[in-house]
Amino acid sequence: MAQVKQAQKPVESSPQPTAEPAAGNNQTTVQELKVSGHLMTLPAGLFCIVNEANPAASQNNGMPGVRISPPPAGGQDVEISGFRADGWMNAGGDAALVRIRKGPAQVLVTVYQLPNMPDAAPKLQVRQLLTAADMPVAPANAPAAAPAPAAAAAAAAPEVMDMMAHIQTRGDVGAKFGTWLGERGSQNWIEGFALNAPEGINPADLSYQAVLGRGWLSPWVEAGQYCGSRGMALPLLGLRIRLSGEAAENYEVSCSASFVGGTSAGPSGNDETCEGDTLAPLEAFQITLTPRTRRGGKTKR
Repeated sequence: MAQVKQAQKPVESSPQPTAEPAAGNNQTTVQELKVSGHLMTLPAGLFCIVNEANPAASQNNGMPGVRISPPPAGGQDVEISGFRADGWMNAGGDAALVRIRKGPAQVLVTVYQLPNMPDAAPKLQVRQLLTAADMPVAPANAPAAAPAPAAAAAAAAPEVMDMMAHIQTRGDVGAKFGTWLGERGSQNWIEGFALNAPEGINPADLSYQAVLGRGWLSPWVEAGQYCGSRGMALPLLGLRIRLSGEAAENYEVSCSASFVGGTSAGPSGNDETCEGDTLAPLEAFQITLTPRTRRGGKTKR
């Protein structure tokens, strides 16, 4: 990489009475990174790749960072869905889902590290969630969700929902806290969801995870962020809701769920996983937020 040269300061014959700018204000710093690429060969199936948490990541701009992408050629059988919209997997425990339709196939893993820090190498964990035989396939004749007429959309502003889920054959569907999101008994699984923090709750105090496999959960995301995938025919197997800070002091949360095949789970409490015994695909869930009561029967707000 070309080095950035700094302009030399002219030599002055005598001190000047004017104040000089603080040191470094007019300097440009370019930091070299160690970048390496690796081709990872995977069989057909669904995989989750995690950049395991590094305690020093918050002090180093999330380094070491990782990006997962199809190779320049031959990536037609590879589908990648990250849990972050920008595609980065930083060392805070970020993850990505990789679906190999026809294997073996390769994915390109690009690693960005700070130089002269051998201990900062990323620790990637690859786990196969589903084999090729286990991967669900959406019905070929499933009707697509019909878009709302433009005139109707313009006539009335859409109601803000507390919860949103991407449901097989239906697309994005919303609901309020306390009601069921998804249709019990429909056999249509949920591929991802998002929660909005209600008034009085800091979005950072409401976080959630998706169950991807037995003992395998997605990274935590805060309220307002999407958790899961779209269009990968990957059902969630459950969910986990966590209140923290003032939200945990003022509210109680419970979660119930129903699954493809007729099983159900819950209600589960704060920071408890809501999943079925057989890990069947999630088809509907209900999240309830209840204000805590103080002694004397008064509601705590």
